[in-house]
Amino acid sequence: MDFLIENDGKPVPDLSSVTASSAAAPSGGGGEPMDEDDEDLAALKAVYGKNLAGGVASSAGEGSAGAGAEVEAKSIKCAVCGKTFKTVELANFHAEKSGHDQFEESTEEIKPLTEEEKKAKLADLREKLAQKRAVKAKEDAKENLANEAIRRKAGRDINEIREEMQQKELLKEAEKKRKEKLEDAKARAAVKAQIEADKKARAEKAAREKALREGKTYTEQSTSAAAPAASTAPKTAGKDYPETRLQIRMAGGGAPYTTTLPSDSRALHHPPYADGDRTLMN
Repeated sequence: MDFLIENDGKPVPDLSSVTASSAAAPSGGGGEPMDEDDEDLAALKAVYGKNLAGGVASSAGEGSAGAGAEVEAKSIKCAVCGKTFKTVELANFHAEKSGHDQFEESTEEIKPLTEEEKKAKLADLREKLAQKRAVKAKEDAKENLANEAIRRKAGRDINEIREEMQQKELLKEAEKKRKEKLEDAKARAAVKAQIEADKKARAEKAAREKALREGKTYTEQSTSAAAPAASTAPKTAGKDYPETRLQIRMAGGGAPYTTTLPSDSRALHHPPYADGDRTLMN
């Protein structure tokens, strides 16, 4: 149809000179008007060139020779749809488009179109072409919308996957930082407890050494006083002492009384207390 619109107004060549049968048929001269299928022939010539084989008389000539030229075929008729064609090429083109395969010779002469009919048919062809283009444009727009929807959906899916991965990474990083902070707090608490334990040990050692220098009896701190420190310090296994060394200073002076008692005994059950000797207390 685009070929027809582009060649609108140009003279149509006389196809009767191509075949012998067309030369024998009555013609209106070199400017014979186009019939209803000349547009298809022009399209065929644009595709296959001007070397078209034979006209109607080429197929009908054999029958004319055998019948003594009794009847001259002037067209080819489709037995399926009843449409007539001026040349074999047009009939073949119709067969390719429609799939019809039953044709017969006809003596019906195709009347040429008038100028008004040509213009009306050309306008009709243009309208059909415009409608076809409109339908094609609508289909293309619909396809573009579908492709755009698919593209957007794919983009959303990719963005959702990316956001989900980022969220997982953030949660993983937060959990890692929480564990690091917890481990750091535990390490600081252990260091602090060790410092407190070392400080306490140094204080006890200094107090014990001072007591020994002064000749005094050094007693360990009460468990009640050591309880707060023990709550923060790491637990250590206690040491079992089987004996207890007891040192008593006399009120009158002199060397202190020193004795060793079993850890599970009571001082009053041990001599000289069992014999009632209280001189040490004077």
